Amino acid sequence: MNEFESRLSKHYDELKWLYYELYGSDKQAFDYFCYMLKKCWEERNDLLRELDEARENVPTWYAGNDIIGMMMYTECFAKDLKGVKSHLDYVQECGVSYLHLMPLLDTPKGRSDGGYAVSDFRKVRPDLGTMEDLASLCAECHSRGISVCLDFVMNHTSEDHAWAKRARKGEKEFQDRYFFFDSWEIPKQFEQNLPEVFPTTAPGNFTFNEESGKVVMTTFYPYQWDLNYRNPVVFNDMTENMLYLCNQGIDIIRLDAVPYIWKTLGTNCRNLPQVHTLVRIMRMAAEIVCPGTLLLGEVVMEPSKVVPYFGTVEKPECNMLYNVTTMASTWHTVATQDTRLMKHQLESVFALPKEYVFLNYLRCHDDIGWGLDYDFLRRFGIDEVAHKKFLNDYFKGDFRDSPSRGETYNDAPELGDARMCGTTASLCGIESANKEMAIKLDIMLHAFLMTQSGIPVLYSGDEVAQPNDYTYHDDPDKAVDSRYVHRGAFSWENAAKRNDLTTPEGRVFDAVTRLVRLRDTQAVFSNSADTWLVETANDHVLGIGRYYGEKTQKEKMLAFFNFSDEPQTITTSENLGGLFQYRNMITGATFRANSIGQIRLEGYQFLWLLADL
Repeated sequence: MNEFESRLSKHYDELKWLYYELYGSDKQAFDYFCYMLKKCWEERNDLLRELDEARENVPTWYAGNDIIGMMMYTECFAKDLKGVKSHLDYVQECGVSYLHLMPLLDTPKGRSDGGYAVSDFRKVRPDLGTMEDLASLCAECHSRGISVCLDFVMNHTSEDHAWAKRARKGEKEFQDRYFFFDSWEIPKQFEQNLPEVFPTTAPGNFTFNEESGKVVMTTFYPYQWDLNYRNPVVFNDMTENMLYLCNQGIDIIRLDAVPYIWKTLGTNCRNLPQVHTLVRIMRMAAEIVCPGTLLLGEVVMEPSKVVPYFGTVEKPECNMLYNVTTMASTWHTVATQDTRLMKHQLESVFALPKEYVFLNYLRCHDDIGWGLDYDFLRRFGIDEVAHKKFLNDYFKGDFRDSPSRGETYNDAPELGDARMCGTTASLCGIESANKEMAIKLDIMLHAFLMTQSGIPVLYSGDEVAQPNDYTYHDDPDKAVDSRYVHRGAFSWENAAKRNDLTTPEGRVFDAVTRLVRLRDTQAVFSNSADTWLVETANDHVLGIGRYYGEKTQKEKMLAFFNFSDEPQTITTSENLGGLFQYRNMITGATFRANSIGQIRLEGYQFLWLLADL
């Protein structure tokens, strides 16, 4: 029995059972699926197979404290893939070992949704390079110990995809790969239960296609046609596309918009049970063909809907998921200077099994949606609609003396809702008169990011306090999408100041890279560490404890974050003057509370305190 047969036999019974459950015991489709897996395994090169073997021997290789991520648009960072390869020294200087390349597969100009309307899953956008360039970049990253992540857009294709072109011409085989309807009757029935993803820029979930004379499902944008995963041909071919990318050297497949991929009339077409079946099958397919590859689920929803995508210990689904709720709660805490919601949120996260690995982030390519726990906030008299307006006003800089400079996205006044865009530095106030406080807040937020369990991910440019880029307003292809305000070209001019500590760029870069180095060297940041909330007796200040006690190494850490721009005094339940000697991890100095156990923190100050036990 060879390697492939051994892996397939391990999963075969479950694979067949789940596949037959979805597709009505379609033996021909299942047999082709297994044939496709073997073909993809045969195409995997020796270097990638060696990497698979090494990672199989250490299955938690991605759950340590030594992995720091960075996400970037290829064209923004270095124009093309060869440019990214030439700048890997800088990536390593940032301490990054996980590189997320934003969508770079072929898309139609002007109808790409930032790269998420893919017209060819096996072709790189010509202006960015070739598939050979991508494979070469991945190989160079591997030689430097850097893993590469790439988005896999599952829910839809571009209307310019080869399947869509043939569907438009009336070929039923290809119309069956999407959701085509002869009239608006069934789409209107769907719409009774379907929320709108982009109510302002792309209202509705269906579009009339004039060429075919039919209505097609378009959940996101009219030029993005939803794939019909009820058709096994779609699932087989899309899984093969995913494995093809893995065979180019992609280590982490980001499953984009995964909750949407199964549609059932009479439901909201989100998070249906069949979605989990599909993801479980894809996880097994990866473990059979390329076990060194991870699945990252993009599930931008509340924790109760996110956590199920981990699956179970016996039947895992995604290896990693985004911690989107903590991200949104972080910016809420910045605006309100009140940590009570954050404490409530972190209690839920800290209670989850340590095997769960989250990607944590302050900012990403997308907008900030205010999907907060409003049931909790109502306890303090906070109304959802009014609070969303306050948050958006604050981060636009319209609220009193707010230093923040952001822009709203998909503003829907009738719903009292909008989303927020802006770089971390601009949302912190780097464009305002008080740069000093903006820098302190920026650094404190990155320290909070690094304190969380999981993988911290930097958004390219944040490490040098890059501000908003307003030039997108002058580009007709981008002007309608305010997310481009934080998707500007990386400023190598700013990066050149990274070693000058008299500049905002230098101060933020020095602080962030120092935090990265500390995280890399201290076992207390491991995902297996115990975490808890530390009482501070002050709603402006968040306290977090971490304890690592494996093998012969024992470490305890206390972290405090003042979310107020004013000095605050806290009284902690932790004994800082007892048996253990704490030291400030940033300065190296011994630390003790005052005589009555109080600690004073300046505005936006943080403390990382470590006790060697």
